[in-house]
Amino acid sequence: MLLMAAWAAQAQAQAQDAASLPSVTVQSSRTSAEMPARKTAEQERKQLERVPGGTNLAEPQKEARLATLRDALDYQPGIVLQDFFGGTDQPRLNIRGSGIQSNPVNRGVLLLQDGLPLNEADGSFIIGLVEPRNAAYISARRGANAMSAGATTLGGELDFVSLTGADERGRVRAEAGSFGRQGLQGAVGSVGERLDGRVSVSSDRYDGYRHHSASQRDALQANVGFQGEGGFENRTYLNWTDLAFEIPSVVPKDRITSNPRGVMGDGKTPQDQLLNVYKRDPRREATQLRLANRSTWGSEALRQEAGVYWQDTDDLFNNQTSHTVTHSRTVGAQWQASGRPGGQGGAVGWRTSLSWAQSQMDRDLYATNPANGTQLQRFGSYDLDASNLQALAAGDWRVAPGWTVLGSLQWSQITRDAASRTSGAKLDQDWSFGTPKIGVNWDLSPATRLWANLSRSQEAPTYWEIVSATVAPNNPAAASAELVRLKMQTATTLELGGQGRWGEGPQAQHWTATVYRSVIDDELMSTTDANGIKVGTYNYRGGTVHQGVELGLAGSQRLGLGALDYRSTWTYSDFRFDGGEYAGKRIAGVPRHLINAEVMWRIGAWRFGPNVRWVPVATPTDHANTPGTQAEAYALLGLKVEWREGPWAVYVQADNVTDRRYASSFAIRNQAAAASPGYLPGLGRSLTAGLTYKF
Repeated sequence: MLLMAAWAAQAQAQAQDAASLPSVTVQSSRTSAEMPARKTAEQERKQLERVPGGTNLAEPQKEARLATLRDALDYQPGIVLQDFFGGTDQPRLNIRGSGIQSNPVNRGVLLLQDGLPLNEADGSFIIGLVEPRNAAYISARRGANAMSAGATTLGGELDFVSLTGADERGRVRAEAGSFGRQGLQGAVGSVGERLDGRVSVSSDRYDGYRHHSASQRDALQANVGFQGEGGFENRTYLNWTDLAFEIPSVVPKDRITSNPRGVMGDGKTPQDQLLNVYKRDPRREATQLRLANRSTWGSEALRQEAGVYWQDTDDLFNNQTSHTVTHSRTVGAQWQASGRPGGQGGAVGWRTSLSWAQSQMDRDLYATNPANGTQLQRFGSYDLDASNLQALAAGDWRVAPGWTVLGSLQWSQITRDAASRTSGAKLDQDWSFGTPKIGVNWDLSPATRLWANLSRSQEAPTYWEIVSATVAPNNPAAASAELVRLKMQTATTLELGGQGRWGEGPQAQHWTATVYRSVIDDELMSTTDANGIKVGTYNYRGGTVHQGVELGLAGSQRLGLGALDYRSTWTYSDFRFDGGEYAGKRIAGVPRHLINAEVMWRIGAWRFGPNVRWVPVATPTDHANTPGTQAEAYALLGLKVEWREGPWAVYVQADNVTDRRYASSFAIRNQAAAASPGYLPGLGRSLTAGLTYKF
């Protein structure tokens, strides 16, 4: 608050001078040698080029539409996003299969905002709280390529780096489209010689394609930065988000084609009467307030970073048969030091960091009234305490021209303590472990880099797995809860790959390719029952294997008076049971092939062209791979027109123009039946239009 007041006072004193100068002149006193706390996209790209493994750098502000997380990350290799309901809800995020079994979808990847965790200390997150319109760029470090001390999972980390007052003076963005989609964002920023600040307010409303699938999100994000002498920079962040969405839930497979907008309760069958969505009113409502502060200081020889964060979250989740009501308070701190004796030309670099986080949660479980969706009796009440203490030491050594060896060792002390306030039951668990990694970079040429790495990963269960609720839809009075002791999921991963470009200048083609194989022990498996409702989580004892290919290609080619801009990705996911009950079967949950491609003809201020999202083979929905229950292959064709001129940008986008009927996602089961509810119909044909004015 002191920084905000100081910024306001200085901005008022300098208003006349600042208004008469172009922003580039005002910022010119900030030299690159001062190393600001928030790296630019180009600086982040150069840092990622030193990582011996698969990474992504997405720049959401270059996208025409930016309503959902999929808009920001759809053309990124190795990142799989599956729509649930198509609005501001909870898309299923998957990187290398980590957390794909969770329900609700909330673990397996460490989400960061400006380098500080968004996850609760138990590893869970609410993905619908993320607002991609405020991200200058999104940096993904897939798998063990994660750089944070707190990232130990198979999926790695995603860092949403905020726009600041130094990036833009202001922006207004408005979007509207089919099925009642409305989005509005307004942002204003200011910059002085030492201080800058930015405030953004956004609001989204969506009636929904399916019945009972409306969603809404209101968000406020602000940050203020101060730059001192000697490379010191401090930035304070404030975020508030209010999210609510209805859950249309799953339907039998045949309704994907016969009634894709329908829900259970539209029909006359006994199943419809038992699982009537209109009466049970499944939904989620979450509100989060977050404060964070981050500082950096020093030079290339010794640079230090320190950050603290606090967040308070209220979350209500009604999954048809039970309400889970959670109030969580999370606090955390991080410190990092790094250096390279001799500057950029030095042969050796080092980095060390510490991370600490703690969450205290109050969680109550209530049976759902099947007549009106309200809360019945409370059948579980828990005090939950999660804490993580983690340390990381890493180094790199240029052993020969073009060859660099990199290694790191991460140590973690994790606790998950749970106690019932009603029954006296307790379950305290703690784990101590190390996660080593070694990798090598080979600069084959100035335009081509190859890499290899070998790593370990570890993932502890969240409280969504540890606290288990059992509620029969036809007998809510018999609802019960228990604490489940689970092992930690561990994996050893071998990764090979490379990236580079063909050609020079604006017409260069950029490519990236990665292959990986992860051998996993005690994989955490969460499954649903015949009604598509979660029944519990267990460790699979027979061992599993996740392996795949992640490819990306993008570039531009002159064509007549303009040029063709193109980008494409192929993510191949071959996840199998190695032994045990389902030996040789495919693990349900992830499309084996996911291909995204876009070709845009650019001429003057205009860009227009088609895009495709293609799942060419059927996807198992159960671990037994029961014939006839798979989600069928599909291809979705889209068209987009953009116009950008000066501060203005306008777009019109059509999705699924052939009105293909398909399953965008599904409930995961051990053994399924096509006639049982388990499938989420994807969005039909839709049209969205929007405009942006940047000042």
